[in-house]
Amino acid sequence: MSIEKLYYKKNMHIGNTNALLIVDMQNDFMPGGALPVEEGDQIIDSINQISEIFKKKNGKIILTQDWHPKGHKSFASSYNNKNPGVEYHSDGIGPVLWSDHCVQGTKGAQFHDKLNTDLAHAIIRKGFNPEVDSYSGFIENDKKSETGLKGYLNSLKIKRIFICGLALDYCCYYTALDGLDFGFEIYFLVNLTRGIDLPPGNISKSLQHMRNKGIKFATKDKIIY
Repeated sequence: MSIEKLYYKKNMHIGNTNALLIVDMQNDFMPGGALPVEEGDQIIDSINQISEIFKKKNGKIILTQDWHPKGHKSFASSYNNKNPGVEYHSDGIGPVLWSDHCVQGTKGAQFHDKLNTDLAHAIIRKGFNPEVDSYSGFIENDKKSETGLKGYLNSLKIKRIFICGLALDYCCYYTALDGLDFGFEIYFLVNLTRGIDLPPGNISKSLQHMRNKGIKFATKDKIIY
């Protein structure tokens, strides 16, 4: 499925039961980083603009941050004769192995300098268990260990979540699915994401699956200022 074929919701008003979830806008996912997403830096200005809208309309803004220890089992370097991008399946790791990225305390793990983090109400860190990866902002890949995001949003009486950031077909995708499973109404801001498409066709597959599950799609320009 292509982005052009999606149906986009129109004329949406933001209020205090809405949250903007900005996923993993970190240096290692930017062009030139350890695990770059093509054009990942090109969405920063628009994310800052929509953050200003949410702030003005009393919505909540939450950042997620990949936060891996050295030697994380999702890194290809943790294995003999394994290269980044190779398929790998185990409980909590996979479907592929990655280059070392977003290691705790490194510049690569920091948010991009141009991202306006001052507007955020909270930062949710994920992926710090060396044995389990965490694509989703809600729950780790073992599907048992929660990050605390659900409880935080429930305490704020959030009903509707808008998701943007990196990468479309991994952390944004899994965050959207888990948010839906936890009972939130999910809007995926397609033009404020960029994807990896690994393996090839993964972006199309992810968009199709989200649509089939009932996730709604939107763009920044359809939100009422």
